[in-house]
Amino acid sequence: MGPLVPDIISNNMNFIVAMIIGIFFGAILEQAGFSTSKKLVGLFYGYDFTVLRVFFTAGLVAMLGVIALDHFGLLDVSLMYINPTFLWSAIGGGLIMGLGFVIGGFCPGTSICAASIGKIDAMIFIGGTIAGVFIFGEGYPLFENFYKAADMGSPQMFQTLGISQSLFAFLFVALGLISFWFTSIIENKVNGIKKPAIRFTPYYISMGLLGVVLALSAFVFTDRKANLTQKIENLNYVNSYPLDTMNVDEFALCLTKILECDKYQGIDFRPEKEQEQFPLPRTTSMTINRLFEKDAYKTLSIRNKISIFIADDELTERKMAIIATELGYKHVRILRGGLNNFVASILNYKPMENPKTKEEIYTNRFRIYASQQIPIILKEFKPRAKNNKEKKPKRIIGGC
Repeated sequence: MGPLVPDIISNNMNFIVAMIIGIFFGAILEQAGFSTSKKLVGLFYGYDFTVLRVFFTAGLVAMLGVIALDHFGLLDVSLMYINPTFLWSAIGGGLIMGLGFVIGGFCPGTSICAASIGKIDAMIFIGGTIAGVFIFGEGYPLFENFYKAADMGSPQMFQTLGISQSLFAFLFVALGLISFWFTSIIENKVNGIKKPAIRFTPYYISMGLLGVVLALSAFVFTDRKANLTQKIENLNYVNSYPLDTMNVDEFALCLTKILECDKYQGIDFRPEKEQEQFPLPRTTSMTINRLFEKDAYKTLSIRNKISIFIADDELTERKMAIIATELGYKHVRILRGGLNNFVASILNYKPMENPKTKEEIYTNRFRIYASQQIPIILKEFKPRAKNNKEKKPKRIIGGC
């Protein structure tokens, strides 16, 4: 299963869910006729394009599903595994697999499906697959240079083409619809069917409208990270956005009476070196990128916790807090004036010579006390600074 946010399906439950999905997937393949080699090779001979339609549809649904889940913050795309691209081995492997497909009449997945219902040719095909895996594994030192040649990393097609994700999704859906229409023409011609490939019947009209809706939905499910990062570049928007704040005296009180501030947690957006030099108790290191990831949900969604966003300046805090709020996180506050204001107002506090009002007297007394006690607390906490280093998310290894 994908890295869902929140963890609706636990790691242990993943295997059970995967098994159930696998059973239904195999049953659907068999019902669609994919256990018959004639239907599979029909793609190459032009008389049956069911394989193309099914897998193209699966690709379109998966693509739009991932985009939609990411748009609503239900999927952490940064943890999804993307197969690395080695250009020459991909071309060579594609040619070998295509040749095996047309000769054997199966692909690795459909051969398992066919073998499960007793097809002997599928069992032989699986035997050949195992032999091929064994030969590649044993001969890997001979193939390694070719296998790793032209390493292109893990590119995404829309980035390679230099277009937006939404535009690529729209074009890909449009390409799918055109290919369905074009292959229907070929199919009818090869099979001697004189009816037009597309007819204005309720079925074709509804399928066409569904395709148009799917294509246009690509522009609805926009990239939320790009949208939000663009929004916070507007200073008028940032400064007018309503946010809860914590003043420096409240923050100092929490530091001096740390055991009595269990409901607060600090979210530190300062650079890593600054966090090491000036560590703060009860804080978690965070970056703008991590706000969009699964780990942020675990930190910012703790029940009965108020998250205080901390940065050197208030503007950075506001930007990060706006993103968190727009992502749906509750109980977010910012440190008024930023950490620089805290250092100037508390740690480097210069006592008033003649406080007059009660408020000035109490404030003066507390800040003198805090300026003496907080450096001691921070000094004792310093050995724990390594715990504040950012943990890089680990992608889930997998893929077909």
